[in-house]
Amino acid sequence: MQFFKFEALNTDENWAEGNENRHSRRERFRKIAMKTQQFNQKEGVYAFVSDAEDELVVMCAFCQKQVNIQELFESFLAQLEIEVNLPIITEITFAAARNLLSDASREGYICDDDGEVLENFELDKLVERFMRNLEFGENIIEKSPKRKVLRDAEEFLMRETLIPELQRIYAGKPNTRVKGHPVHYMIQTDERDVRNSVYRLLMQALYGKGRICSQRYTYLDFKPGDDFSTMLYDYLYNSCEGGTVIVRYLGQDDTETDHASCDRELIEQLCTMAKKYRKQVLTIFCLPRECTQSKAIFYEYLGNLTIVEMKEEPACGERAVEYLKELAKESQIRTDKKLFAKLETDKGYLTPDLIEIYDEWYNDKLKTSVFPQYKEMVTAKQEAVQAPPKGSAYDDLMEMIGLTEAKKVIKQALDYFKAQTVLKDLGMKADQPSMHMVFTGNPGTAKTSVARLFAQIMKENGILSRGKIVEVGRGDLVGKYVGWTAKIIQEKFREAKGGVLFIDEAYSLVDDRSGSYGDEAINTIVQEMENHRDDVVVIFAGYPDKMKGFLQKNPGLRSRIAFHVPFADYNADELCQISKLIAKQKGLEMTEGACEKLRTLFEGAVTHSDFGNGRYARNVIEKAKMAQATRLLSMDIDKLRKTDVVTLCEEDIEVPGCDKRPEKRPFGFCA
Repeated sequence: MQFFKFEALNTDENWAEGNENRHSRRERFRKIAMKTQQFNQKEGVYAFVSDAEDELVVMCAFCQKQVNIQELFESFLAQLEIEVNLPIITEITFAAARNLLSDASREGYICDDDGEVLENFELDKLVERFMRNLEFGENIIEKSPKRKVLRDAEEFLMRETLIPELQRIYAGKPNTRVKGHPVHYMIQTDERDVRNSVYRLLMQALYGKGRICSQRYTYLDFKPGDDFSTMLYDYLYNSCEGGTVIVRYLGQDDTETDHASCDRELIEQLCTMAKKYRKQVLTIFCLPRECTQSKAIFYEYLGNLTIVEMKEEPACGERAVEYLKELAKESQIRTDKKLFAKLETDKGYLTPDLIEIYDEWYNDKLKTSVFPQYKEMVTAKQEAVQAPPKGSAYDDLMEMIGLTEAKKVIKQALDYFKAQTVLKDLGMKADQPSMHMVFTGNPGTAKTSVARLFAQIMKENGILSRGKIVEVGRGDLVGKYVGWTAKIIQEKFREAKGGVLFIDEAYSLVDDRSGSYGDEAINTIVQEMENHRDDVVVIFAGYPDKMKGFLQKNPGLRSRIAFHVPFADYNADELCQISKLIAKQKGLEMTEGACEKLRTLFEGAVTHSDFGNGRYARNVIEKAKMAQATRLLSMDIDKLRKTDVVTLCEEDIEVPGCDKRPEKRPFGFCA
């Protein structure tokens, strides 16, 4: 199916005068519509006027069969009794032709409804409301002489496959009598611009030799697991008779996945349609360069269709140097030793690799040689690498005392996701690793506080969508009756979607007997961790010895946890720092005597196995505030200064009334 647009200057001197009278214009449009209907009695062709009000006459033709388009428009002009000058005929896309048809129907240049015309040519389904499930577009290739096509082909790293095929195309004699395509094509490259340029070169050569009669081509994008209507795909292929369909398969994985059967079904449908229209439509398949498994499935279903492959060959040595020189020649800039020094001996480079090497050198060349005034400016990539994590939560975490392992893990997570963004153009693939964690530590070591900050940090840096933390214990997860537990846990995961599910004292889920509600809870958690591995981070927290037994209870659980983060007990120096930080947050200062007394107090406290770590330090400061209040009230109120009110003295520091670990261990500490 081809669509042509005709534009010319109307040479009738009385034409403009007739447009001034509304009645005359309507009569002229009616006559054009009637004569158009008479002309379009021929099967497979529909010509019409889209605009004829001014000096410029615009017409269009739908051609379901090959015709002499010049003679067609001349006959149509004679039928309409319109004389023109300087005619221009171009092939256009279906979308452009449909717009012209809509204009003709709206202005009354045709008797038929535009929808009826599309239906007669089986084009009515190729409109937006029907084609939502197919990602497709169309374009027109430019005519290009043989010399230019062959010269342009030299630029690509496909000399062993592309150039021999172009030579085979040009070696043949034009044949307009026999329909069909002796071969179809498969292009394998990861570079989009290379892919698009190569299939355009193939089509230019084929059009130049008459192997395809249409300059119009349609391209479609398919991803593994895509579901689409075979009927609509059939309509699309049918509308491309005489032209080309570009099937761009965007699969990346070369291993079996959960969607493997769906991918096979998709590829089978793509191949079935290519075989069905093998005579009428040229098909060019485009695959990623390393797509061995998917490629094998394509060949399995393409049957006796002959496929000519176009695949990039790695360039090394002189060929890589030559390619870089060509890039520099296009940019009209001289090469230097720095450019070629980036090439490693005996290493093969693909097009994206060489373009990356060239672009890095070119950008540096612009700043240092062409525009030296920008020599000291850093690149956006460097700015991104040097940029600190976003948000206040990260700063709050870094201010906390100790927590070396927790800070390290969170920084690694942020660096990993930053690297995926910054190094994407170097081939780093986007991935969402499992972030499930175990926090182990004694009371007061800030496990809950770090979990809360972690959720906020991930949200502020775009890694988690919501950053909400849902804190639960055994009582929040285990139901009273059989069947309740699984539903409760599934609901908690839904609640935590885009954030963190924090399970405190996780070992309490372990029961003495198998098959209990606790076992059901653990098994359900394992299942939901896998189901929500991309949108929920689960953090299990508890005391070190008990968490070890908990993880041994379920091997599947242990294997799904990526990070084990120990929270060590604080030493006396760290407790002193925590105390000063707590006091600072409360607007208080401490005298040297108070600091020394604190150190003596903490040095004794850390020798006890049941002291409360950071919580113990918080209790000391809270007790000191109360002691300070008593001391201040015993003084002359009128003589008190601001420094007296904001200062904790040595005598304010007392041992908390109870520093024994309570039965119900509270959790978390935020200094």
